[in-house]
Amino acid sequence: MDRAYRLVEKAIFVVRWLTAPFFLVLIGGILLLIYKSFVEFYEVLTHLPSTTGKQVLVGVLNLVDFALAANLVLIVIFSGYENFIRRVDAKEHPDWPEGISERDFGGLKLKLLGSIAAIAAVEGLEWFLEIEKYSDPSKFAWAIGFQLTFFVSVLLLAGAERLTAGRERAGDRRG
Repeated sequence: MDRAYRLVEKAIFVVRWLTAPFFLVLIGGILLLIYKSFVEFYEVLTHLPSTTGKQVLVGVLNLVDFALAANLVLIVIFSGYENFIRRVDAKEHPDWPEGISERDFGGLKLKLLGSIAAIAAVEGLEWFLEIEKYSDPSKFAWAIGFQLTFFVSVLLLAGAERLTAGRERAGDRRG
C-alpha cells in the first residue's frame, strides 16, 4: 500500500510539468506584445506631423500599456515556474534582478493586482485625455469605477497580507 501511495505521489509531482507549455505560450504572448508595440510606435511616428500633443500622449500611453502587460506576463511566468515546476537558485544567476524569483502567493497577488491597477490607470488616463470623443459620460464613469475597484482591491489585499504576515511573525516568536 505504501508503494501505491508513493506511485500516486510521484505521478502527481510529475504532472506539474504539464504547466510548462503554458509558460512557453506566455513567452510567445510577450513576443506578440513586442510586435504590436512596434506597430503602435510606427503608427504614432508616421502620424506625428498631423497629430496633437494629446494624441501623441495617448500613443505613448499605449506603449506604456504594452510594457506593463509584458511585465505582468513575466511575473506570472517566473512565479508560476518557481512555485510549481522548479525552484530557481538565485546563486546560480547572480546577474538576475533581485526578487525575480522567490515570490510567495501573497506577494504574487499584490504584484499582479498592482500591475493590473497600473494598466487600468493608464487606460483611465487615455479615456480622460480623449473625453471629448465620448458623448455618453457614463462610459467614463464606468472606466473610473473599474479603476477604483482595482485600487480598493489592492488596498484590501495588501492589508490582508500585512495582517497575515504579522500573525505569522507573532507565531514564530511564540514557537
